[in-house]
Amino acid sequence: MVSRREVGAAALMAASLLPRRAQARDAPPPLAAGRPMRIAMLLYPGMTALDVVGPHDLLAGLAPGSLHLVARTPGPVPSDTGIGLLATTSFAACPADLDVLFVPGGDGTPAQMRDAATLAFLRDRAGRARWVTGVCTGSLILGAAGLLDGYRATSHWCVRDTVLPLLGAVPVDERVVFDRNRITAAGISAGLDFALALAARLRGDDYARTAQLVAEYAPQPPFAAGSPAKAGPAITRGALAILGDLVAEARAAATASRPR
Repeated sequence: MVSRREVGAAALMAASLLPRRAQARDAPPPLAAGRPMRIAMLLYPGMTALDVVGPHDLLAGLAPGSLHLVARTPGPVPSDTGIGLLATTSFAACPADLDVLFVPGGDGTPAQMRDAATLAFLRDRAGRARWVTGVCTGSLILGAAGLLDGYRATSHWCVRDTVLPLLGAVPVDERVVFDRNRITAAGISAGLDFALALAARLRGDDYARTAQLVAEYAPQPPFAAGSPAKAGPAITRGALAILGDLVAEARAAATASRPR
């Protein structure tokens, strides 16, 4: 069986065989020679597993041996559907200087918006990270830490226009939003689009295209219901009935956790 590390190496090799001009077009400033890329992905109780697993799958090959799943303490962390993910690194042991700091969303978002240790960790690492990123309601946690004040950002549609502004962000109805070194993505499934867009910034478009093909990411959903506008009022009301508690709790947390 081929490992994700081997997939990443294969993507880099494939990109190296393509014309240099194409590789250099959108390439970011290079890392220091010989230094591996450092990525930290936050885990917390009640996160959405797909917010983490999707981006992790596409980004793991960029940071072999230096992609850290970070929580307050190492060990299993339950998701909002009961799937556990294993934190490999504590806040204290996480590298101080990161290339990517990543925050997922989930039903546990409001609690993390109020969690002093999580917010302090994010503020500290974000001050030196090349990229500060979030998927779904992870952007609300970044906002509660004061890291999106004045930045264009997106989030899950249920909180994007109502809660993000309370945290100083400028809401944008887009799948993935770049503003300086901040990257935010819309709800859950947008994490895959985020990871490919970030991979392109980190290693160039050809690396990202190769990773997309290896993953066979060519979505053809059976329904056109991925946004309120497409789903229509009745389906949107049903979704809001499911998401209502999250929206109310996130709004309350945002009011109590305004950027300092």
